[in-house]
Order: sequence, then C-alpha cells, then structure tokens
Amino acid sequence: MNRKFVAFLGIVPAAAGAGTDAWGGNPAPGYDDRPNIIFFLVDDMGWQDTSVPFWTEKTFYNERYETPNMERLARQGVMFTQAYASSVSSPTRCSIMTGSNAARHRVTNWTLEKGVKTDASSDVLSLPEWNYNGISQVPGTENTYLCTSFVQLLKDSGYHTVHCGKAHWGAIDTPGENPCHFGFEENITGSAAGGVATYLSERNYGHDDSGEPVSLFAVEGMEKYWKTGTFLTEALTQEALCALDKAKAYRQPFYLYMSHYAVHVPIDRDARFFDKYKRKGLSDKEAAYASLIEGMDKSLGDIMDWLDENGEADNTIIIFMGDNGGYATGLGWRDAPLYTQNYPLKCGKGSAYEGGIREPMIVCWPGVTAGGTRCDSYVMAEDIYPSILEMAGVKRYSVPQIIDGRSFVPLLDGSGDPSRGRDLFWNFPNIWGETGPGIGSTCTVRSGDWKLVYFYETGVKELYNIADDIGEEHNLAPERPDLVRKLSSRLGKYLRKADAQRPSFKATGLPCPWPDEVGMSVPDKVQELVAGPFVFQENA
Repeated sequence: MNRKFVAFLGIVPAAAGAGTDAWGGNPAPGYDDRPNIIFFLVDDMGWQDTSVPFWTEKTFYNERYETPNMERLARQGVMFTQAYASSVSSPTRCSIMTGSNAARHRVTNWTLEKGVKTDASSDVLSLPEWNYNGISQVPGTENTYLCTSFVQLLKDSGYHTVHCGKAHWGAIDTPGENPCHFGFEENITGSAAGGVATYLSERNYGHDDSGEPVSLFAVEGMEKYWKTGTFLTEALTQEALCALDKAKAYRQPFYLYMSHYAVHVPIDRDARFFDKYKRKGLSDKEAAYASLIEGMDKSLGDIMDWLDENGEADNTIIIFMGDNGGYATGLGWRDAPLYTQNYPLKCGKGSAYEGGIREPMIVCWPGVTAGGTRCDSYVMAEDIYPSILEMAGVKRYSVPQIIDGRSFVPLLDGSGDPSRGRDLFWNFPNIWGETGPGIGSTCTVRSGDWKLVYFYETGVKELYNIADDIGEEHNLAPERPDLVRKLSSRLGKYLRKADAQRPSFKATGLPCPWPDEVGMSVPDKVQELVAGPFVFQENA
C-alpha cells in the first residue's frame, strides 16, 4: 500500500539574524506513516560517469559506463540536469548537513586533522583561517561552524537515522568526527577520513595483519569482511541492508544516508566488473574506474531491490547525488588527455568550471514525481537540508545557523520554481593542491544562464553563457563589461553579507580585492598586482 505522506508545502526558512527560526507545526498525528528517505551520495562522481545522459546529447562516456540502476531510478523519478555542489568534498557535505552555503560556514576545503589546514602552499597568497576543524552541534572547538543538522531534526521528530560510509564533516578528535554527534543513531564506518586507504578486503581496508591502521584513511569497523574478497562498496551495501532490516522492525520511518567512498581514489579494481570493461578495450586505469562506478550502481540497485521486496518502495523517497566533480587532474589514476574526463564540461574536481561543480542528481518520490522527467532548473547542495525536512513534514525548528538552501519540493510536485530569480554562489579562498583549468583561489556566481568566475590571485574575471557554452570555451567578459560589473557587484555583496573569507597577498599583507573592487583592466604581472598599484574601484 502506498503510505505516501503529502509534504507540507511552502515552508522555506528565511535567512535572517544569527540563525533560522522556521514555524509551521510539528507533524500531525500518525506521522509514523511519513515517507522513508534515502540519500544516496557518491564521492567524486562526474556528471558523465553514468549511462544516464544528463546532457541534451548522449556522450561517449554515457556509452562507456553501465549504470542500469541509475537508469531504473531515472525512469521512476526526476533527473536534475543542473544540480550543483562545491568543487571538493567537505564544503559540499557541510552545506548538506547545515543548509548553509560554503561561503558562510567557511569549511571551504577538505578537512582531516584537528588544527591543521589541508591547503597547498603558495608563493603569492596567504590563506584565511577557514574552518578546518569542520562543523559541530556543540560549541567549544576553534575554527568550527556551529549548527544543528537536519538529521538531528529528523531524529527528534521520530525518524530512525542511519549513516553508512563516508562522513567527512569534522577533523579527527573533534565532535564533528562522529556522525552520532549529528543525530545518527547508527554509524557504519563514518569518520574524519575523506577517502580510503584501499577498497580491497585482501588489504583489510587499510589495516595490517595485526589489525593496526596503516594510514589515517583506514576504514574502521569492517573486520568481518577482511580477507573475504568483498570489495568495500559491496561490504558497505551489505551493512546498509542489515541496518534497513533492523529499521523495519522499529515500525518508524527511517532516514538512510548511504554515502559511498566510491568513486574516490584510490582507483582499485572491483573484480566483479573490471574484466567487462577490459573487454570493451579500456586501459587498466579506465577499466578500474568504470568498475568502481558500476559497483556503486549495483549498490543502488540492491537497495532498491530491498525496498521492493519489503513493501517499502511506494513509501520511500530516494535522492541520488554526487558531492563534487569527477577526478580529472592526475595521470596516476586517469588516462590522458587530462581535464577532459567530464566532457562536455571543462576540467573536474577542484575547479570552478562546470566539471568541478555540476553533479548527477535524481530524485524519486512515489506518488509525487513524474517518472522519466527532466528538470533544468538549478539546485544547490545546501537545498538538501530544507528539502528533506519538508519531505518529512518537519516544519517547526530553531537552529543556530542561517539556512541558505531552498526546498526543491516545488520542482518535484510542480507547484513552483524556487530557482527563478535566484543566484548561486561559490567561494573557495583556498588552494586545493592539484592544478588544471579553473583550479585556484576563486569565487563564482551563477545568475540565470550567466556565470562569472573571479580569480583572487590575479584579479581576472571570466564570463560564460552556460546555456550556449556548457564547455566554457568562450570568455565573454571583454564583450560584456556591463554584465561583468553587474555580476561582480552581486557576488561581492553576497560574500560580504555571508561574512565570507578571502586570501591576502604575502608581499603586502593586504587582502585580495573583492570582485566588485576590481575593474576590467588587470595588471599584466602578478607582482604588480600584489605590490600595491591596485586601485580599488567600488562597484566596478
């Protein structure tokens, strides 16, 4: 029987004051009939790493990879063709958990060890004191963003909450390291680690034979699978299914956060699928990458099968998404030519260009979404927070943080378009470490079809019409100075309002100008820029 719970519509928290207070009443009696929710997040998955064509054209990558269960989900739900996230992991994941834009929560690069920045060094820029310890629900840790996660709100409203896989919200030995500190009642392997030492059980998922971890990326709590030949993606799936079996017995709605480490490096071979892709003529590296993708897809199918077999499919919402662009910058893991692995998008993970920030996303809500449909309106990672709460009927909550996200439920039921008139913002005042097009210390705005990228180090601005030029091949900034000024003003105003951070120049100690403080004329030499001849041009 379809136990669909009709969402309370129109409750989109306003960003005001020091936090967000949203009113609307607690779930009505009988709220245990609310939908189960599964958020299936894939690490480092590119927009084209699937047989599902998110572009208007089918690409050779769509022909290369086999993801039949993503196709199955797309037939049942809505494909979001313009879903966005940050260009690296922790900023996206923290935006999802807090509902705040990365410019505001300041976890702008990936986190790992307490008190330690993960940025690469620069001869030119000094980087800000960003929140390298992550997020937390309790105060007391420096360089941490205080929040209440939507998971906590789900739990408090009666949901059983399960975390499986990668967390990456807080540094080692901080409260944010443990998913249970964010409202999860069960945690399977979630930690401070943003990746794995290995996916291979033959190597004990990163432990030596005495059981000691060989790196900070060893996966804990999976000892029963050691030396069994079980690839980590499969082991996590089996643990998630066991958790669902237990959740069903509790007779309450559940929230499962299925957060795979795949397809993040190391690109280990998933033996279940590797030979198939070798027979297709792929190199060892590319066949291994394809095997990671299909292993992830099998996990999705196994979970969908469980829902069918247990009579929960009609009462379960599935949200599928990637956390940042696909890896495209290292010959150690991918074949040449680099920066093309997310074609037609430019570059990949770490880049301000579309290849670094545009994500595959599918949402299936039985009885609400029309199957096999596409949505071209854009959405952002922080939209997950208010959307899931609206889906769950959680309408009364007070949280310490400002919610920048907007619920995309109206895009699912056809009641409205929250993207209309909305600008999207990114801020990365950091240095990721790898190099490539669009990789650097940047801030960005997307407004309608237009996108402006500003490079802090050089003051360069690039303008693209994404609707006409999805590959960002034609910089229109010289031709449209009026639009550059307009978008620079919007971007600068937002960053100030969000109390965003920016780098400074080592040579002078002066902060890099905000985008609306720099005109179209940029000095030829970086040294001229950092030595002080910059004339700030308000609203330039």
